[in-house]
Amino acid sequence: MSKMHLVFGGRVTDPRGLDYGDLSKIDVVGFFPDYKSAENAWRGAAQRTVDDAEMKYVIVHLHKLLEPDLD
Repeated sequence: MSKMHLVFGGRVTDPRGLDYGDLSKIDVVGFFPDYKSAENAWRGAAQRTVDDAEMKYVIVHLHKLLEPDLD
């Protein structure tokens, strides 16, 4: 199994947290087979919204959620 990663983001209610409020407006950047490609996608998305403090993008390690005992 590849080490699948998800990159998504959106407007948070507090820039210090991860409460995305309206989940229907989440921007799913994509699924990636390795951390490096996920990081590149995350950087691109984050750079496009760098001037908006309420926009936050994250990388989720899906492989750790799907098979937590493998790491």
